[in-house]
Amino acid sequence: MNVRSVDALGPDDRAALFDRDAGVDAVRDDARDIVDRVRTEGDVALRDLSREIDGVEVGNIDVTDQVERAHEAIDDDVRRAIEDAAANVRAFHERQLPEDWTEDFGGRELGRRFRPLETVGVYAPGGTAAYPSSVLMGVIPAVVAGVEHVAVATPPAEELDPVTLAAIDVAGAGAVYQVGGAQAIAALAYGTETIDAVQKVVGPGNQWVTAAKAAVRGDVEIDFLAGPSEVLVVADETADPSLVAADLVAQAEHGETSSVVAVTDDEETAEAVAAAVDDHASGRDREETIRAALAGDASGVFLARSMSEAVLFAEEYAPEHLSIQAEDADSLLDRIPSAGSAFLGPYSPVAAGDYATGTNHVLPTNGKAKVTGGLSVDTFLRSTTVQRLPREALEDLRETVTTLADAEGLEAHAHSVDARFEDEDAE
Repeated sequence: MNVRSVDALGPDDRAALFDRDAGVDAVRDDARDIVDRVRTEGDVALRDLSREIDGVEVGNIDVTDQVERAHEAIDDDVRRAIEDAAANVRAFHERQLPEDWTEDFGGRELGRRFRPLETVGVYAPGGTAAYPSSVLMGVIPAVVAGVEHVAVATPPAEELDPVTLAAIDVAGAGAVYQVGGAQAIAALAYGTETIDAVQKVVGPGNQWVTAAKAAVRGDVEIDFLAGPSEVLVVADETADPSLVAADLVAQAEHGETSSVVAVTDDEETAEAVAAAVDDHASGRDREETIRAALAGDASGVFLARSMSEAVLFAEEYAPEHLSIQAEDADSLLDRIPSAGSAFLGPYSPVAAGDYATGTNHVLPTNGKAKVTGGLSVDTFLRSTTVQRLPREALEDLRETVTTLADAEGLEAHAHSVDARFEDEDAE
């Protein structure tokens, strides 16, 4: 990777970095056609699309009965790793559960209660790599929130990945369907003969999945529109360039369109990171994918004139994963409010959060961290405000309510309050 100066970035460079393209526009119309086809033809469309797109002849779309048996097909150490990761994810998300509350506000009894959705669909990506970790991240928060029925859709295969199936079992999903891509999102959103429609669809995926989520949004709730994986590392002269480079290469491994960036105010560190990236990429199992991502317009090592400029760069970028490998990581984090998940210090690699710290790795990309956070228990809850007013409390509010109602021309609103005091007014 070459080192570029932040202050020398032109308009096209900045657009590639800060207006990252998830590739959705290129497939939007075709994804919509798939969605409409599934909505109209149901299971027939799912089987035909599995044959056309995935090259798989699907018999049973519902493969829930395969889940428990999957444990027998995986190694004990893999099973333990799944269970350990699941326990950490569950513990972190249980900490997020809100409590119902009621308080007295000047005689008004006001409160808030939280209730889970009834049905949720989780998309678990497949294709060039299987992601059992995404199963844990999608299913466990929903189960912790109290969702009654959690269904998982994962791409079909001649033999489904047993590790993914085991993760589904450990996470606690109630149903599993072998269907992938845009057609999976459509099936979860609208239902088919086999698949029940859900209230909300969550989970990461490729541009087809994202385009389909955009297409069904409005008919069903979604989490957010996620794009390719991203990491931005903010480093100073105390950072170990080799560790910074290792984190960049790790995220580049996700896909050719992944965006991997490091920014530092130290020229020697920048040059060392750029050199170390090549060393870490060499010989990796997915080296071709990694090098394609490293060469992308939205990737690079950048030299800032000061740490303040580096912080401004990071905030404008609003990364999915923010790694801060610097002497005063906490104060730097305070100055970067827009990030999906933050990793502080040299021993907090993004990969740890991807799998096992307990935090969720389903996170906003393409700068959406400026306005939203990642998947959490809150994603699967709805809240209701509650109020109980005794006569005296309503009487205290009477003039305020009726005055504002009259000002808005809503006379019946005012009357609904006055009607409760008609006996008193007649005296």
